[in-house]
Amino acid sequence: MRNTRARRPQPAIREEKAGATARGQVAQRRKPHAAGDEWVSSKAALGKPGGTRAKPAPQTGGKPGTKPAEGEYAAAPVARKAPVTRAKKLAVRAGSQKEVAKQKQLREKRLTPDQIGEERLQKALAFSGWGSRREVETWIAEGKVTVNGKVAELGCKVKPGDDVRVGSKRVQLRWADRLPRVLLYHKQEGELVTRDDPQGRVTVFDRLPKLASSKWIAIGRLDFNTSGLLVFTTSGELANRMTHPRFEIEREYAVRVLGELTDEQIAQLKRGIELDDGPARFERIDASGGEGANHWYNVVLKEGRNREVRRMFEHFELTVSRLMRVRFGMFGLPPRLKRGQFYELNETETLAVMKWADLKLNGEAKA
Repeated sequence: MRNTRARRPQPAIREEKAGATARGQVAQRRKPHAAGDEWVSSKAALGKPGGTRAKPAPQTGGKPGTKPAEGEYAAAPVARKAPVTRAKKLAVRAGSQKEVAKQKQLREKRLTPDQIGEERLQKALAFSGWGSRREVETWIAEGKVTVNGKVAELGCKVKPGDDVRVGSKRVQLRWADRLPRVLLYHKQEGELVTRDDPQGRVTVFDRLPKLASSKWIAIGRLDFNTSGLLVFTTSGELANRMTHPRFEIEREYAVRVLGELTDEQIAQLKRGIELDDGPARFERIDASGGEGANHWYNVVLKEGRNREVRRMFEHFELTVSRLMRVRFGMFGLPPRLKRGQFYELNETETLAVMKWADLKLNGEAKA
């Protein structure tokens, strides 16, 4: 019987087939994916395991797959921000049974709708997480916000129970009906006091614990190279109460200077000197030692202009080599609070802050 089994190819046949396969792969690699596409490397042509060809890279401008105009290049990939380690919470011992019970009572206390009263629309929407006040004001000006079926106007007020809508979506308003939260953070050099940095640098808000229904507001600012106490709160009224110039809240700094002030220069800084943006003076300035060419001073002032402490020393051609805020109003930098750590005030401490600031439970100013 005749054997019909296929014969094994001869070496010459195998070499010829291998050459044809190699030529086909080269042709495939040199073939563009689509009209206007650039040539791709062999790895891009082969793509994923299994012979699937990789997709062409997206290009800027025009429709997908079209050739970019002369002088137009594909957009460079945007570098993602590196993960930032969250700040650690300062561990403290719980108080007595009586103190813990009082804190729980304050935590659960809520204001009634009558006690809350009316609130400006843009503030209520911003507090409810619908955007910044500026964004909300733009929506109101464009007629996109309605209150109880009527188009809202800038400056109108709302109260609990009102039907507020942005476009066709009904807004579930949140109200400041409880104690705000207050947090102390020991800022490190190299951190920015901003919510977003185009250069992708670390901000203090990257370090703080996340909030579900509100946001942290920084009470004052510190420069990139300044460390020390930063106070955060969820109450805009408390932040305004502590930063507005008319309240004259004291800020205290520890300053290390390359050089030394004379008695006459100290007297001038207390009387006041003229800077580019107006007069400035220290309420108090005390020498606190130093070694070699470096000298430490503790200074107190009642305003927080940009780089004010540094510029006041630079007025006498002295360079500040280190600057740390150690007190802001009634808040002092806790000795145990290390750099990069935070401490959140308990309810009893927060209530004391509200009384000191002459504010109500929900942060509103007392009548």
